[in-house]
Amino acid sequence: MSATTLVAAAVSVAVLSLGTAGAAVRATAHSPKGDNGTVKIHRSTTSPDDPRNEPKVCGFYLVGFHFDGGQQVTWRIVSWPPTGNRTEVLHGTLPLGQDGHGRTNDLKLPNGHYKLYWTFNGENGRAKQKVFWVKCGGTGHPTPSPTSTASTPTATPSASPSTPTSPAPVPTPVPTDLPVTG
Repeated sequence: MSATTLVAAAVSVAVLSLGTAGAAVRATAHSPKGDNGTVKIHRSTTSPDDPRNEPKVCGFYLVGFHFDGGQQVTWRIVSWPPTGNRTEVLHGTLPLGQDGHGRTNDLKLPNGHYKLYWTFNGENGRAKQKVFWVKCGGTGHPTPSPTSTASTPTATPSASPSTPTSPAPVPTPVPTDLPVTG
């Protein structure tokens, strides 16, 4: 074999190896098993296809992207410091579609700080987690409207004046014996 043939064979093997390695990476990127997905908190008005996380919400839902098709998710939300004491406030399950995508119904919580734990079968590490704030106008709870009560002011006479008064000016006398002119 000539040196040129050996170099050409080595280059062919290298290119072929890179091509199959790239195909393996592409297959893994689209269909890995386990902790491949992500979970987001969305405002109730946000599209479930929007990949952003919205950590400040009023009404909201949970949405999962790029998990294994048909996975069953168990989630729970706990109150979180500084406003909460780590007690569970909501929980549920969510079957994901064959595309590994799914969302909960719309959810509501009182104003405060919360943490989501998202777990599923086939999980290789810790539960997926998100910390978020719920802040609805005011306190998050309806506030009763103030009622108006009419009252009639009453005057209380004072025994002494509150400000000193000056004596009224004395008019200058007009003479009555002036001549009439015409």
